[in-house]
Amino acid sequence: MEKDGRPNWDSPMQFVLACVSYAVGLGNVWRFPYLCQLHGGGGFLIPYLIMLLLEGLPLFYMELAIGQKMRLGSIGAWTSISPYLGGLGLASVVTSLYLCLYYNVINAWSFWYLFHSFQSVLPWGVCPINSNRTGPTEECEVATPTQYFFYRETLNISSSIEEHGGIHTGQALCLVLAWAITYLFIVRGVKSTGKVVYFTATFPYLVLFIYLIRGVTLYGAINGLKYMFTPKMAELANPRAWINAATQIFFSLGLGFGSLIAFASYNQYNNNFQNQAIVVSLINSGTSIFASIVTFAIYGFKATLNYEDCLDRMRILLLNTFDLAEDAISMDSVLEWIEKLNTTYPEQFAQIADKVREGECNLEKELDTAVEGTGLAFIVYSEAIKNMPLPQLWSVLYFFMLLLLGIGSMLGNITAIITPLRDFKIMSRFLAGLVCVFCLLLGLGFTTTSGNYWFTIFNDYAATFSLLFIVLIEVIAVSYIYGIKRFEKDIEDMLGHRPNWYWKIMWAVTSPLLLIGLFIFYIISYIQGGTPTYQAWNKELGESVVTEYPVFGQVFIVLLLVSSVSCVPLTALYAFCRKRKERAYENTKIS
Repeated sequence: MEKDGRPNWDSPMQFVLACVSYAVGLGNVWRFPYLCQLHGGGGFLIPYLIMLLLEGLPLFYMELAIGQKMRLGSIGAWTSISPYLGGLGLASVVTSLYLCLYYNVINAWSFWYLFHSFQSVLPWGVCPINSNRTGPTEECEVATPTQYFFYRETLNISSSIEEHGGIHTGQALCLVLAWAITYLFIVRGVKSTGKVVYFTATFPYLVLFIYLIRGVTLYGAINGLKYMFTPKMAELANPRAWINAATQIFFSLGLGFGSLIAFASYNQYNNNFQNQAIVVSLINSGTSIFASIVTFAIYGFKATLNYEDCLDRMRILLLNTFDLAEDAISMDSVLEWIEKLNTTYPEQFAQIADKVREGECNLEKELDTAVEGTGLAFIVYSEAIKNMPLPQLWSVLYFFMLLLLGIGSMLGNITAIITPLRDFKIMSRFLAGLVCVFCLLLGLGFTTTSGNYWFTIFNDYAATFSLLFIVLIEVIAVSYIYGIKRFEKDIEDMLGHRPNWYWKIMWAVTSPLLLIGLFIFYIISYIQGGTPTYQAWNKELGESVVTEYPVFGQVFIVLLLVSSVSCVPLTALYAFCRKRKERAYENTKIS
């Protein structure tokens, strides 16, 4: 405890681990590999690392400096800089609240999969028997066992956002468990969080390392690794690759939520946050690359199995159609035989030409199939795990790692809400419990049959546009309202030296211009995108189909976008009116 009564981290290492645990999250495991796959493998690393230097590092450094200097949460810190900027902190709290509402649902899913991993046969490995006990469930046969388990057993999903149903009891209990653990980890503030991060920040690396060893030894893993490390340099000319790289850096480091400001506010005043900002940013990006190597090894395994299954189907089709001997066609010669038979027996081949075209076997095509988000984490990985030896072991390790990554990020998200409120002495004793119970009660809506569609709305819109806006105003406020010179002096006061030219150029020019570009691009994309759509599960087809949001869904999206952003101008207007009223009162008093 310092003289002002504010608790501190026990050591700088605790602070670094808290930042690592917060920044390194599910996005590193399921978003970054997807972007690599989408933009030509290793070629995506070039714009990604450039954006880390131009945007990620400077803004991360800036938020840590503000938190450590002001020793307050986001609302208090920005109000100290200017009463008109208090809305920035409030917008961060609202955005973090939205994130907390749905983020723990992912942890609930991880608990669900973890508990179901302790079975002799993984439940997503086989289709359940139908009610007549005459064969597998029809919906599962049309889809796949992994998809069926996720959409039907885990979510019990409805066919659209307009169809509502009751709460999934199992998911609700898992969500209660996720919030109970979150509460226990934050109940004593940094004193309890500081102890937990030693585990949540380090254990996922152990699991990733184990998975790396297992992944690279899987059959076909080399195909995935070749795909990742063979850059498609043409993607460097694709503006979308650069924008996705900037956005990934931005969200991966957790900028704009207020969590970094809250964490830094518990530092000693002379703590060397500059070195810590560099270390955490590099660890975060390194983890993304490390996780991608693991993911692409598993991609290669899964793609190779799918490719060889396809070749085997083609082989059997050719053998049966042309009445060939069983050993006439090998797996390696299927494609040659297709060309040969097409040329030699064109009329007979024409009878199966449609089947050959539909089932065309292409390893590159299998590797090109990009999957992100929950699809990668809970379907693609599950499908790969079920084909491994000792699948239960790999399943337990994987979902326990996901759980720790999710909980580590949740500690930062909830701290971003609680710290500013504690600064105002609002029910300090019961605050953590009240916030957790409030978020739990609202979060139960995500465990209903249509809950996953609302989850998608929050995931896509609650913390995208608002964060870009918040961080843009933050960097403009520091550079042009608070002033670079004054900010330099504050840093010198804490560190004993001023920031060099790199940091100043980034804060004053480069980062604001990049953020303005991202902000404009987001608005244009939203307008040009037309009516927002979502993936609705069609049980007859056994797949997700693109569906437009109904009017109430579109209105809700607009409210999400506006609610947090509007905090900035409304609070500024309130501060202006209050100041004007005080002046009028003083003038009346004088006269």
